[in-house]
Amino acid sequence: MSEMLKGEVTLIRRVLAARLPAWMPGWSAEAALRALRTVLVVPGLFAFSSEVIGDPQVATFAAFGGFATLVMAGFGGTRREKLAAHLGLAVVGSALVALGTVVGSTPALAVLVTLPAAFVVMFAGVAGPAAASGVTAALVAYVLPAAMPGTAEMIPSRLAGWWMASVAGTAAVLLLSPRPPGHRLRACAAACGDALADQLDAALRNELTPEHAEASLAAEHALRGEFTATPYRPTGLGTTDQALDNLVGLLEWCTAVVCESLAEYRDLSTVPAVERELLTATARTLHDLAAVLSDERVTPDLPALRECLEASVAHLRGLGVVEARYRDAVHLSFHARTLALVVQQATEDALIAMRRADPDTIAGRRRRWYGLPGDPPSAGPRVVEERRPREEAPRTAALAGAATVTLRHVSVRSAWFLNSVRGAVALAAAIAVADLTGVQHGFWVVLGTLSVLRTSAASTGATAMRALAGTVAGFVVGALLLLTLGTGPAALWVALPVAMAVGAYAPGTAPFAVGQAAFTVMVSVLYNLVAPAGWRVGMLRLEDVAIGCAVSLVVGVLLWPRGASAVVGDALADAFRRGGDYLCQSVAWALGVRPSPPDAAPAVTAGLRLDDALRGFLAEQGTKHLSKEELWRLVGGTVRLRLTGLSMAGLPSPDAEPDPASRALSAQATRLTGWFDEVAGHLGPPAGRPFVPLRPPSPESLRLARSALDASDRNIACTLWVAQHLEHVVPYLEDLTGPADQIARLRRAPWWR
Repeated sequence: MSEMLKGEVTLIRRVLAARLPAWMPGWSAEAALRALRTVLVVPGLFAFSSEVIGDPQVATFAAFGGFATLVMAGFGGTRREKLAAHLGLAVVGSALVALGTVVGSTPALAVLVTLPAAFVVMFAGVAGPAAASGVTAALVAYVLPAAMPGTAEMIPSRLAGWWMASVAGTAAVLLLSPRPPGHRLRACAAACGDALADQLDAALRNELTPEHAEASLAAEHALRGEFTATPYRPTGLGTTDQALDNLVGLLEWCTAVVCESLAEYRDLSTVPAVERELLTATARTLHDLAAVLSDERVTPDLPALRECLEASVAHLRGLGVVEARYRDAVHLSFHARTLALVVQQATEDALIAMRRADPDTIAGRRRRWYGLPGDPPSAGPRVVEERRPREEAPRTAALAGAATVTLRHVSVRSAWFLNSVRGAVALAAAIAVADLTGVQHGFWVVLGTLSVLRTSAASTGATAMRALAGTVAGFVVGALLLLTLGTGPAALWVALPVAMAVGAYAPGTAPFAVGQAAFTVMVSVLYNLVAPAGWRVGMLRLEDVAIGCAVSLVVGVLLWPRGASAVVGDALADAFRRGGDYLCQSVAWALGVRPSPPDAAPAVTAGLRLDDALRGFLAEQGTKHLSKEELWRLVGGTVRLRLTGLSMAGLPSPDAEPDPASRALSAQATRLTGWFDEVAGHLGPPAGRPFVPLRPPSPESLRLARSALDASDRNIACTLWVAQHLEHVVPYLEDLTGPADQIARLRRAPWWR
């Protein structure tokens, strides 16, 4: 009965949502709690500081600091994590308030200081989700005093207002936050692991149905959707964050391997016992992975999984390479061992994400995440003995990883770097323009710029238009409100909580312009309580915000006159180009053609930059000319390319001269790399080239490699294993041509289209 009731409630909500106008906010319990916290804290702080303390500086910074703490900073996690994040924001904000006050009295100095200060604040978001969530709030702490007239004597009053807001806001967040049900991304990852385990279990019992594959794909799609739902949350320096990020990619890869393997081996109950035991241990470990992510006190039996892997290796070694069944055994073993190794790595990442991994595991995984030198896990004909890192290895790896994370974003191909530079230039320009134009309240010019900077460099123009539209609407509503209620204190004190509630509820539940309008109404009421001026406050703010939006628009167009699809196209091009190079290096290493191990760092860095660009693209409002399904085909192609290269990088390099089979496979890898370079050129800047449809490589290259492998040779184990890896890549190349053509057309379309 309860399930029926839940279904009816869900249906009613969908019907109501479908009938609501697009501008009307939808229901969100999280947004409702945010609005409640804001209404309880900010009006009270403003009333106490303005009426009891009687200091306009304290009142202004308490009000805006409270709104920044409670609305602009959306910290997630447990209560302890939220407390740490809010404390960090309070401390950093204090330094920025003092700095902004010192430079605010000299406009030229303010412009010069804003460039590095704003860049550091915005670029610091690469440190992790908490830092990224607090960027806008921290910028408010700086631009508010930097764009307002003031002296150093005002610093204590302004800091008092900021700390009142920080303490009261943090207390409200801790007291009025729902009990954390667990990270949504972890929950989706757990569901994906369980679905894959169920699919494997069914195949091992010879009870596999199409519904099992559908459930696995649905869980993987839900995981992808949750992963990309929050814009600009780079994984950063946090070990647990990096582990969770990497876990998502491994589960996507695992889903592809499971579905491909079971499409070929539907009945796993008849496979050799050694491989069946390995697959059974893999399914059991997947269930354990899901339990770990659900915070159950389960210890995955990874040693048992490793023993099964070693048994599979020994079984294959025991077969003679001249036996007829050897090639079939290699084919089955490739699927079983590849899947087991992916699950092993995913489980280690899950343990790290839940803070249950030992230092050796963390050190080894860090080498993989950051593309540092090390021994990748091998899916090949031998098991590489695990090397215990030295005692200082975790610390060394952490420092190297931190440097790598930071340096990988110092590039014009990094969406985070682009937005940080654009933000710094735009805010500095806004302060300069506010001084040159002589506006009454320069802060509103900077705030108008900041409103546009809340999104990425890819959609500056569209966001500027929405910010202006919202400000116009807010001005009209605020003016009507003030004309109706008057500027009497009683009426304004009644209107203030209502305006606060709407302004706090709108973000994330209503279009951007609606939130901007609500914020305009709130500010109009606040300033009329401080200095009654009626509707003229709204008019002045409208003019100032228009100037600020124009500044941000001009800066964005001059620095990056490109759309969101161009940003993603560049990131995809780089990921395919670097991934193709890495694949070619890995093949050469596994065949004994290359003397040194392949370098994974460029491919890893390109993949991480693609993550940032993709999240920003999906978070942008406006028309998407490329569907998520087509986009994920391309993203999945880069992941498959990188992980295939990583798997082959773990194969032992044979100590033998290249033979015809090795040369054939090496030539095939070179042709594949050339084709991926062609894909990269297709996705990258047009550079005046006309559009030519992309075609997959000819299938003759694969047949050539197979014919060369028909002859027996002493390197047959490695050549067969490399051939299996390449066969895992080739069938999906045709799926990339359509989406790549679509992006190529978009990049060649006129700007008005």
